[in-house]
Amino acid sequence: MTTLLGLELTGRTVLVAGGGRAAARRVRAMLDDGALIRVVAPGLCADLRLLVDDPASARALTWLAREVRESDLDGVWLALAATDDPAVDRAVARWAEERRTWCVDAGAVHDRTARTPESTSSAGRRRRRRASGGVGSVVLVGGGPGAVDLLTVRGRRALAEADVVVTDRLGPVDVLDELAPGVEVVDVGKTPGHHPVPQEEINAILVAQARRGRRVVRLKGGDPFVYGRGGEEVAACHAAGIPVEVVPGVSSALSVPALAGIPLTHRGTVAAFHVTSGHDALDEAALVSARDRTATLVILMGVSQLPRLMTQLLTAGADPGLPVALVENGSTPRQRVTRAVLGDVVRRAAEVGVRSPAVIVVGDVAAEGRLAQVLVA
Repeated sequence: MTTLLGLELTGRTVLVAGGGRAAARRVRAMLDDGALIRVVAPGLCADLRLLVDDPASARALTWLAREVRESDLDGVWLALAATDDPAVDRAVARWAEERRTWCVDAGAVHDRTARTPESTSSAGRRRRRRASGGVGSVVLVGGGPGAVDLLTVRGRRALAEADVVVTDRLGPVDVLDELAPGVEVVDVGKTPGHHPVPQEEINAILVAQARRGRRVVRLKGGDPFVYGRGGEEVAACHAAGIPVEVVPGVSSALSVPALAGIPLTHRGTVAAFHVTSGHDALDEAALVSARDRTATLVILMGVSQLPRLMTQLLTAGADPGLPVALVENGSTPRQRVTRAVLGDVVRRAAEVGVRSPAVIVVGDVAAEGRLAQVLVA
């Protein structure tokens, strides 16, 4: 029987045994709660290393670069066992119980003297039942443009039920901090021009994890079926006989311009929009939409190819004075909008240092103050 309580950790010492992703997620949360954290681990994952090296954490976070010892629990209010070695985690739990110290075990949350709220939820109970056997599955979750609160309710529910999350670098990556200890996170993130995990390998990871009886969430930025290669992942699961479902996401093609105050359609100005990728040459429909001003042109993943794309539009006869907006890091605190005209946008983007991820909007609605102008008119 479990009674759900809250622990006041402000100014109190917490032992974290382990230096992996599960430990990093809990350390970040406990730092926010004001805890004094002692991390004991031979090595640290990149996320935890950043926290340890952050001067803002220096007074509250210390790292002992070695294996955990029984004496590390002296004076501790709460212990987190997250070493990825079940024998060591059990030892930490035993030492904690001998001292009447609360202990959370990232690998066996239901067996220890303290649990996270998630581990007592129905999602946690379903995850434990699956761990004892049964067929795994894959859920493709569209995470939206980046802000956690733009992730759908259904997407958050899928994450709460996950055994493993396969994630990109885009989308609401901060939501990973909310995962329960013990949920494995596989980072397959791609950066422009550098794809460390090929798509075929990502497909294989999804299938292999599901075949282990696990609930796999493939967390993707935007919508899985809008330049997210979600169709390929669904096809791979079907071919392997793995149950798969798709949770739609808020596409950055629509949401990022909206968050920047740019309506893709506006009565009396433009009645359609065309979405395309910047990886390849613009097709005829994209060229016509800009040249004839018949549709707003939205280009995703096009920042690195901006000179080529804008030259192609100009060569096709588009007006050099056509407004263009570049929206970087849409929906996040780092969002920035750069506006220029088609004939000058490449120079302007270089001048201010526009970087991906960014959405490029070409059309009359992208002009500075355009919405206010048409409303007055």
